[in-house]
Amino acid sequence: EVQLVESGGGLVQPGGSLRLSCAASGFTFSSYAMSWVRQAPGKGLEWVSAINSGGGSTTYVDSVKGRFTISRDNAKNTLYLQMNSLKAEDTAVYYCAARPFVATMPAGDYWGQGTQVTVSS
Repeated sequence: EVQLVESGGGLVQPGGSLRLSCAASGFTFSSYAMSWVRQAPGKGLEWVSAINSGGGSTTYVDSVKGRFTISRDNAKNTLYLQMNSLKAEDTAVYYCAARPFVATMPAGDYWGQGTQVTVSS
């Protein structure tokens, strides 16, 4: 059974940091590109960042460049998103998604259940 389980969300003040994790199982994690996708309250899915299967290539939506860092540990079957200098507009449910190739859109063959990130004072 394929599983993607996100963790690390929570409530943080503006300017703060969080590190999200996505633990994968049930498929060959190291063969898949991975993405982070978010959904703000009342809005549609927004692609945030992606990383290729080997971890050597990353890409970001303009609004998070310089603040977020995507990474992966294929030995641990885990994807990460380090989020710094958080803003209120980063408030959303964050999902990880897997697909064979890098996507710069909210697409994936497999999806996690999401973790809530709330940025508020």
